[in-house]
Amino acid sequence: MIHMLSSFDLKPGEDWDSFARDYDTFLEDLRAADLIADASPLGRRVSDTPMDTDDTRTHQYFSVISFRDRAQLDAAYAHIDARARPGTETHLRMYRRLTKTVFLCWEDAETGKGTP
Repeated sequence: MIHMLSSFDLKPGEDWDSFARDYDTFLEDLRAADLIADASPLGRRVSDTPMDTDDTRTHQYFSVISFRDRAQLDAAYAHIDARARPGTETHLRMYRRLTKTVFLCWEDAETGKGTP
């Protein structure tokens, strides 16, 4: 499975509840089109603990979207990049509200196969 971590802040004056509704709609659209395997709820950073060691980034919000494989990941990207519907209108509304976005993808290591 491949996962994408989205780290971001909302632009000043943006409404969290509206953003969260658009995120949920976006995920529903991607699920209906079979373009994602799973997704986390939106998360808020907990930086006042020794478990949070990243002093470089100040992002306050996060999400993780999971894909079955590279083919599904690439299809999801192509869908959004082409501005195809459903899903991309909501994606654009969400993306325009964000600042300091960072995206990171990784693939699960196969257990028992040594170092990937």
